[in-house]
Amino acid sequence: MTIPTTLLSSGHEMPLLGLGTWPLDDHASARAVAGAIGLGYRLIDTASRYENEIGVGQGIAASGVDRADLFVTTKLRGADQGYDATRDALRGSLDRLGLDYVDLYLIHWPLPRLDRYVESYRAMIDLAAEGLIRSIGVSNFREHHLDRLIAETSHVPAVNQIQLSPALARTGLRRFLTERGITVEGWSPLGQEEGVLDEPVIQAIATAHGRTVGQVVLRWHVQQGIITIPKSARPERQRANAEIFDFELTDDDMTQIASLDRGEDAARDSDEHEEF
Repeated sequence: MTIPTTLLSSGHEMPLLGLGTWPLDDHASARAVAGAIGLGYRLIDTASRYENEIGVGQGIAASGVDRADLFVTTKLRGADQGYDATRDALRGSLDRLGLDYVDLYLIHWPLPRLDRYVESYRAMIDLAAEGLIRSIGVSNFREHHLDRLIAETSHVPAVNQIQLSPALARTGLRRFLTERGITVEGWSPLGQEEGVLDEPVIQAIATAHGRTVGQVVLRWHVQQGIITIPKSARPERQRANAEIFDFELTDDDMTQIASLDRGEDAARDSDEHEEF
């Protein structure tokens, strides 16, 4: 299968659909990544915080696919924020992944209490200049975090990876990102914590299209140009998740799905949430 790509502001192409790896351990990640790449996936998402970068790297190596054909994302954990710590953290991630560079490096959470995300981002800019990162981005950043980051570094992130599903549509934040040329990527895209797959609206649309509820939700993402990274260790689920580019949701479908949005306040609070 061939998965379409979108062009980032950095000039690099990023697949619209990839494999998420949280909370898989090294063993499960190695198998899931190798299997997904064999099915045609080219975007693999991990993070230092997931503690599975070794397994992800093993899966990449086992796939036999040319490194240049893959798009690998990892993230800076909270405990490693700060200029020098960020530089060391990326090198540690590269060692665990067995790679010379990552395609996308993200600050995992802003952690404003620490007040280190700007200096961490400056380190990432320098690391990109050294060829260790292809594209720089952030994760879970809100408008005020981004305004400060851009004002103090004069650099606009290529991607913001945010909690996003039909129940957490983040329309205001997405509009803000689009206006600044920042590509939107969604984590927890199926909205399982919010019960999205059990919603009668989603089930009815799935029946009408002869698709699974998961395929309908993932189609909702990519049809709007949102990059999505569902996690699955099962080959049959990985295949089903990727079979979303041969049908289209109608305007009425999209309107019905919009009714599921619970508003911005339902998403995890990026000013309060901390992960280290």
